[in-house]
Amino acid sequence: MAGRQGKMKSVISFVVALVAGVVLGTLVQTQFNLLALQAMGVAVGIDARVSATVHDLVSFAPLYGILFGVSFLVSQTVASAVSRLVGLGLRVPLFALAGGIGLWFALLVANALAPMPTLIAATRSDGGLIAMVLTAAFAGGLFGRLTAKPQKGGSVRASAALLTCCLTAGLGWLPGPIQAQPSSDYTVETMVSGLEHPWSLAFLPDGGALVTERAGRLRRILVDWELSQEPITGVPPVFNDAQAGLFDVLLSPEFGANQEIFLAYACGTASANHLCVARGQLQGMALRDVVEIFRAKPAKQGSAHFGGRMAWLPDGTLIVTLGDGFDYREQAQDLSSHLGKIVRLNPDGTAPADNPFVGREDALPEIYSYGHRNVQGLVYDSVEGLLIAHEHGPRGGDEINNIEPGHNYGWPVITHGIDYTGAMITPFVEREGMEQPLLHWTPSIAPSGITRYRGDLFPDWQGHLLVGALADKSVHRVTLEAGQASDVESLFEAIGERIRDVATGPDGAVYLLTDSADGRILRILP
Repeated sequence: MAGRQGKMKSVISFVVALVAGVVLGTLVQTQFNLLALQAMGVAVGIDARVSATVHDLVSFAPLYGILFGVSFLVSQTVASAVSRLVGLGLRVPLFALAGGIGLWFALLVANALAPMPTLIAATRSDGGLIAMVLTAAFAGGLFGRLTAKPQKGGSVRASAALLTCCLTAGLGWLPGPIQAQPSSDYTVETMVSGLEHPWSLAFLPDGGALVTERAGRLRRILVDWELSQEPITGVPPVFNDAQAGLFDVLLSPEFGANQEIFLAYACGTASANHLCVARGQLQGMALRDVVEIFRAKPAKQGSAHFGGRMAWLPDGTLIVTLGDGFDYREQAQDLSSHLGKIVRLNPDGTAPADNPFVGREDALPEIYSYGHRNVQGLVYDSVEGLLIAHEHGPRGGDEINNIEPGHNYGWPVITHGIDYTGAMITPFVEREGMEQPLLHWTPSIAPSGITRYRGDLFPDWQGHLLVGALADKSVHRVTLEAGQASDVESLFEAIGERIRDVATGPDGAVYLLTDSADGRILRILP
């Protein structure tokens, strides 16, 4: 009977300490996110603070409970074994130290395995990391105090059952799939296969095309759609890791005369990398006279959120999209940084004299618009004179925006999305001086690539946006009329692949790039 009571006491003590650690860790996560907003000059009232706190206790806490719960079970089991073996009489400090070290190690493992550089946003700073670790140490000390009398046996089985319940509850908060709409009839032709994560497609005026592979290769496709076996030489060194690599390829507006092309790519190393743009002259299967014309500042760590799309404006200036680097999201509001911006350049990389922030000492002259997260869709429509971009949100909040010079598109002060952990990034979805999107997707479809269809083969799509989707494995057809955007149809779901780029071909067909290690170029015909 005494043994059973001891086990029950251990289980109850573990549950109490675990809940305390999860609640305290959630509170730290929320307050550090709000502090980051306040550091940008955003006023956070008590109502917004309470709303964010309640949201995170409901949405973030279950997922954090899984991570913390596993680390806490392991760390406290080890602490119990050490306490019985050594018997130092310092039970509470020992269990507290074990709890803190356990969470610290769990965060290291989670960051190494998760696709994003830092899983829990509060731990991007040393202060936030220390605060989170201290909450785990408090929980460990509490467990040590509640179980001060040594207990034989253990509570591993009961604790494992508890964590299984937490896992089940946590999974319930993950976003569900998007319901696809019926698509029109179409024919799919595979034009090229065997590409390694193709990223961008550019049609050559005399037939054929160029296609980039994220690994750093530029490939040439001949007039008969035969893929040249060897890549084009002369491509500048590319930093290829996770999301980093070779991105967009764009022909010069005077390509027929100068044979120049422009490449956007990640450059540098894992510890110091940038979004770079270079131009070179295409001569057969080689790039000549390659010159880097732009390098985003400052350097960042990690392999996420580079942007990398390009488009020409009618005045011959070049638009380049960038990402916020994931861990650096507050820099999207900082005009002294290129991160989280769209920039406008002359073909030689200099800043046009009429850029919106030229002459301001606190702003980089290349910046055209700001407050972006990760812009991977860009198109200039010459018919209506619109520059249209879309960007990735986190869990939800993918956006389509009409880009105007000098405008602020809000990230991370306003968004319809939440963090991947379920934590609230900001309690605001609108704010004075910040643009509202034409359309947002929540849950996220992970948009990449965009074209505004102006061909003849699909008359019902005339003037519509076709947006590729990675997570959704489809193409969304979006109408754009009188400044209003509507997602009316989800196309090509039957292909069942992540769509990286969408392009309208000179023949009026729609071309898709599939994002995989054995990627394809597909042609869509009626």
